[in-house]
Parts: sequence; structure tokens; C-alpha cells
Amino acid sequence: MRVSSIVPGLSAAALLLQLLAAPAQAERPAARPGKAKAVRAEAGHSYRHRAELRAFAAEVATRHDWDASWVQAQLADARRLPRVAQLIMPPAVGAAKNWAAYHDRFVEPRRIQAGLDFWQTHQDTLQRAEDRFGVPAAVVVGIIGVETFYGRITGNFRVVDALATLSFDFPAGRSDRSAFFRNELEELLVLARREGVRADSIRGSYAGAIGWPQFLPGSINRHAVDFDGDGHIDLQRSVDDAIGSVAHYLQRHGWQPGMATHFEVQPPPLGAPARATLLAPDILPSFDATRFAELGATLDDAGRRHDGPLALVELHNGQAAPSHVAGTQNFYVLTRYNWSSYYAMAVITLGEAVKAARTKAGASAGGS
Repeated sequence: MRVSSIVPGLSAAALLLQLLAAPAQAERPAARPGKAKAVRAEAGHSYRHRAELRAFAAEVATRHDWDASWVQAQLADARRLPRVAQLIMPPAVGAAKNWAAYHDRFVEPRRIQAGLDFWQTHQDTLQRAEDRFGVPAAVVVGIIGVETFYGRITGNFRVVDALATLSFDFPAGRSDRSAFFRNELEELLVLARREGVRADSIRGSYAGAIGWPQFLPGSINRHAVDFDGDGHIDLQRSVDDAIGSVAHYLQRHGWQPGMATHFEVQPPPLGAPARATLLAPDILPSFDATRFAELGATLDDAGRRHDGPLALVELHNGQAAPSHVAGTQNFYVLTRYNWSSYYAMAVITLGEAVKAARTKAGASAGGS
């Protein structure tokens, strides 16, 4: 995350951003956390004798005043995975962003039903997180649904393999992020030492994102919380920890309780200088409602009453006309989780759809 907990393009949802213009493929949910078969470490070459890894281990041990043999043992079986290097590459040039396609990938009947089941099962924890951190349950439900289909798609890679591959064999062809991933590999060791587990026992995505909310190790160390009170933080097996950690992350990044995420807006005409002015800051809220009006953007009634900065958010729809919303500070906070306005709108829309389904289910039960 941007730098926030999940770096742009690295979470499960971000991978689908790369497929916006591609034909839809059948989604194959993984087994439940703890039961998924890990990607075979034998698929790659061992880093055991690589000079870069030995030097890295020595630096980490010195920096943290750890026993060097412990660090070496944690990394001894790390292996290079060619598949990780393939997955981290950017999408093919020419793929057009398409909000309608992205929406339909995430806001669909199976995921809405799974979200409803998730909310009903964990409603007490969701309410407790909302009371403590001020983040609505619908937002947390939306994030976990977009990220991992409510725990169905959490990643089967050994995180130590994924992070070692991206630390010491980052592929050519895109901006080098090896330094970032070496930092995350160090954070993985911090996490393993604190929780008393081996680093190679932790499973996650091809980029090292872990558990139901897809936090990278550094974000777990900085923002995750023990929300079930068992003395450990486990985003792979504790849904309570996952719920609390998502809400805490958003609170830490500036979530404002009671504030809407966005308002309806009609932007200035295409090609008008005022439209370019409003779009220039991208998703960063920079104009108040009065300035929106001065620049020819028509907000809905709630937007005109909003006391705070707004951003004109543009969502492309392939060859069709783009969609627009006026994003608030809370919309911007959602993009700290994944730096994409498409991601933020998918989270919002999925959460709202699940909330509506829950309301409908409650009404039906009440009328029966």
C-alpha cells in the first residue's frame, strides 16, 4: 500500500486490475486457510548458497541483535520461484481500464452471498470493530470480499519464497522494487520471531500478502491487531484478527467516522479546461464543494453540503463514456489499502450490495 499496507499491484485484487480488459476466466477458490496445499518449494532453486542472501541475513542479524544462526536457519530453505517473477510483471500494453468489467468481477451474486454469510457469522466482531475504530462493517466486509473472496483465495505460496525471489531475482522489464521486498523479507522475520513460528510456515500471495485481508508482513507488524485476545496476531486463521486489523489500518490512515466515501457528480464537459483542473490531483481530495461549482461540476445535494475537500474521480469504461464520483477523505483512505480508484469503488459497491442483501434478508425473516 503506497506506501500503505499492500503495495499497488500486489494484492489479490490488484492482480485482477491487470485483467480488466481481458476475457473473464473462471475463478477457482482455494481451500480454506490452513488446508490449502502450498505451492511446491521444489519448483525453484535454493537460495541457501547465494552470497546476497548470506549478506542479507548477516545484516538483519546485526540490525536486530539476533543470533545469526537463527536468521540463517529461517532463510535456509528459501527458493526462487519463476512463477512469482512472471506474476509480478505489469499487464500487456494496450489493455484498457474498464470499471464496468472490474465491478462485474467483484459485485456478483456468489460474492454477495458469501459476504452475507460472512457478515451474519461475524456480525458481533464487525460491530465491535466499528464501535472501536469507527469504520463501518460494510467497508470491512467489502475489503475482505474483494481481497480474498472471504478467505477463499488467500494464496498458496510460501511467503519466504515469494519475497526472496522478489528480493534477489526481481525481473527486468519493470521498475526495480527489490529493495522494497528485501525490507518485507526482513519484516517477515520480525513477524516469525514475534509469533514463534518458522518463516517458511507462512503462506500468502505471489507478492507476499498474507491472510484474509492480504497484509504484507510490514503492515502486519505496524497495523494488525490481536482482536480475538489470544495473545497472537494470525491473519490466516483468525477472522476476528482480520476484521479488527482492516478497521485499525483504515483508522490509522485517516478514516473519518460518519463521513461518506463519495457523492454523485456531473463533471464539466469533456475537453473543458476546468475538467482538466479537477482531474489533475487524481484521487487526492483538493477542492471544496464551492470550488467544484465554480469549475462547472454539479454535485448532488449531499455533496454540496459536504464540509471538506473532494476529488473528481474518473473511472474509465473501455470504449464507453467514463463514470465519475466526487471522492471524500474516506475514499482516499480506501486507496491507501490499494492505490486504485477502481479498487476503492469495488470495495464500496460490494459492501453496499452485501448490506442491502442483509437488510432484505432481515425484512424477509421479519415478514415470515
